[in-house]
Amino acid sequence: MIRILVVDDDAWMRDSTSRILESEGWEAVPANEGKEALAKLAEERFDLVVTDLVMPGMEGIETIARLRKLNPATPVIAVSGGGRTFPGEYLTLATQLGASLALAKPFDRRELIEAVRSVLRLGEPPGPP
Repeated sequence: MIRILVVDDDAWMRDSTSRILESEGWEAVPANEGKEALAKLAEERFDLVVTDLVMPGMEGIETIARLRKLNPATPVIAVSGGGRTFPGEYLTLATQLGASLALAKPFDRRELIEAVRSVLRLGEPPGPP
């Protein structure tokens, strides 16, 4: 089973992202912020990390940088609705620091699933017979 760590300080966003991922048959494991995410990454194996960029404590940019040192092979999807700079610049910075892909909030179900499939190179699910 594909295991995805979902890091977001906003409980509603974290839960809705997790529900979307679980609707595809993937396991979503929540983390409230960067330090919790890194602790889970040190103890468990994940196929992907989906992380918000703007969070109290350890922001997503720092989380991505530390994740790259801890496990450089784990792909990351960075998500953000803004920040101290123009949102597009923040997402670009995330990809420059090692995120595999960046999504602007708000994103819809289809965008998230396509992003995960793209990053994990899963292709499209089989259609009806």
